[in-house]
Amino acid sequence: MVSAALRLPEPTDAEFRRFGELLTVGDAVMDELVEWIYQDRDDRKPMFDRALNEGIASVPEAPAELREFFEDMETAPDWVDWDKILLGGQLMRSGGADGFSIARDVALMGGYLFSGFNQTLLRTGALEKGSNKRFAETSQWALDVIVPEGLRPGGPGYRSTLHVRFIHSMVRRHVLALPDWDYETYGLPINQTDMAATLVGALIAPVATGIGIGLVANPREYEAAAHLTRYVGRLMGVHDDFLPHSFRDSLRILFQTSRALSTPDETSRALAQPMADDPMLWEFGPLTGLRRRIARSQHLSIATAYLGTAAMKELGVPSTLPWYPALRIPFHLVESAINQLPGGRERAARRGDVSQAKFMRTLNVEAAVGHSAHHVTH
Repeated sequence: MVSAALRLPEPTDAEFRRFGELLTVGDAVMDELVEWIYQDRDDRKPMFDRALNEGIASVPEAPAELREFFEDMETAPDWVDWDKILLGGQLMRSGGADGFSIARDVALMGGYLFSGFNQTLLRTGALEKGSNKRFAETSQWALDVIVPEGLRPGGPGYRSTLHVRFIHSMVRRHVLALPDWDYETYGLPINQTDMAATLVGALIAPVATGIGIGLVANPREYEAAAHLTRYVGRLMGVHDDFLPHSFRDSLRILFQTSRALSTPDETSRALAQPMADDPMLWEFGPLTGLRRRIARSQHLSIATAYLGTAAMKELGVPSTLPWYPALRIPFHLVESAINQLPGGRERAARRGDVSQAKFMRTLNVEAAVGHSAHHVTH
């Protein structure tokens, strides 16, 4: 829908080749640092953790390898505009629980159509840990990223993003060492194309597809969301040519990587079907049984509205009428107009904080960032 409205271009042959090349490219900076850390884990990993949580200045004994990495991460590039990042975070927070629902039902569920990425997930215990936990952890990371000042060195978003980047490198080490990993077919686990698609899917897709449910903003706010995403991607180790330089550019990356990566197979169903039933585990308090069934229908209706019935069939989950988006559009359109009044976006962001925190409690699961891949790091 977004791509059609903005006439986003299909990937050219050259772009498809570029996506293919980057399926074999990881994050050399972090991969080399992790290799260095694991040459003497007992001494070097605690220094990494201290530098991450307290800043490199707190580790005066840090060797050059560690110091150079963290000095680079703690120094924002000249292009960073902190006021834009604050505004982008406010826009993402103001989506509230419905913004989180779109992230879950469109970006995460739709991401299971990417069979190459699914292969990595399955080898890091995705089925054992469960999609509910993965979504809770992804949501907690997003909350850390969009909180005011969260991306400043030492902030929760800065620390969570670099922690996830470290875990990505550990996953690459772990999965590549497995005897059943088919490098010729799937490339490098968590490669640059995967990371770019995941970045814009997690942060831009809820903002862009939120338009269809009435969550409308002004152009300056959309540009701010893209700017925040660009800086998060820089911390995450995504190559500069895959970082969005505008909101339209972020939509192009989202659309084109989706076209390049969407190859559903049996892993799509294996991961999507349990996720469709996750609301039956959520905690609602009074009338939990009834509210769980309503929540399952609600989230399937969002997925159907945005992914379409053909994709739902590929995922092996039932389609339903898009009743929830239709129900919410009038409310969000009125709210979006009010948000453009002086101070409106800030007030909406505070309301969104409350709504998102309540949604996190409903998931009824611990949400420590990176915990679902914890066994990989040991």
